[in-house]
Amino acid sequence: METTDKTAQRSQSADDKWKWWVQKRNKLLLQRKLMEKQPFTVEEIEYICMCSKKGFSAQSPLIEPQPPLNICGDLHGQFHDLLRLLNYGGYPPKTRYLFLGDYVDRGPMSLETVTLLLLYKIRYPDDVILLRGNHEFENLNSVYGFKAEILRRYGDEHLWNKFNETFNWMPLAALIKKRIFCMHGGISMYLTNWNQIRTLPRPMPFPVDPVSTDLLWADPVHNQKGWRGSVRGISYGFGEDAVYKFCRYMDIDMIVRAHQVVQNGYEFFAANHLITVFSAPNYCGVFDNDAGMVVVNRKLKCTVKQFRPPKPMPKRSISRSSS
Repeated sequence: METTDKTAQRSQSADDKWKWWVQKRNKLLLQRKLMEKQPFTVEEIEYICMCSKKGFSAQSPLIEPQPPLNICGDLHGQFHDLLRLLNYGGYPPKTRYLFLGDYVDRGPMSLETVTLLLLYKIRYPDDVILLRGNHEFENLNSVYGFKAEILRRYGDEHLWNKFNETFNWMPLAALIKKRIFCMHGGISMYLTNWNQIRTLPRPMPFPVDPVSTDLLWADPVHNQKGWRGSVRGISYGFGEDAVYKFCRYMDIDMIVRAHQVVQNGYEFFAANHLITVFSAPNYCGVFDNDAGMVVVNRKLKCTVKQFRPPKPMPKRSISRSSS
């Protein structure tokens, strides 16, 4: 017994030293990222992925955070909009965040977006929660821009593989005080108890069952009853009646999800039992949509904040003589 106690003490001491080293180094990286705007080295990204994977692997696939916190939807590589969102909502750790996935692809700065969020997660593990979106799977981010961005900037697939190894350990859902259920995609007709999420296997290189698939891909559909095959060709679309039934059966009050562009940055469904939140304004430069953020206070009251896309800079006329 004494030997076991000493071994446990040494292990705890090693963990404390690891946490201290991670926090010290991560603080320096985070400050450099925000202040100096320098690109990360290969070694720094490897370090960020290593620390993140270690942190995610210690978490359940179902996170159960306490309020207050801000819930944000898709970001899709819109790094400057992420900075605007943090400036608008407050920076960690003073403001706590739950992000619902889709950090990469389509936008121009996926690398900066996901590395900044991972740094915040390492630095403030209890104040920043990162769920996995459907674009945090290599079959999508190999096609929609993230892989190409890394190849263009670093020359090979090594770092892309490191990121996806990290993504494979990310949690899929969050349950706030047993009343607000959050995920990237949607609810599942196959989900009947929370342990089905808690026991999902990881690492997860691809969705392993209908529950994980629906959490990542399902959508609410207006003017539909029940469940129908999704127009996406994967998972299901569900009607308002399915939301009411799910909330009653699982004994929850609200569902917060992302996954779809909505013009105001948020959209209510099923008499406010479900909110879609999308946090990438002027998505892909063509939608002219607002960004949304759901603010949950200590009493679980939810309010929605919006911010508009930044106004384009006025074009300056340049005379021939000035060139």
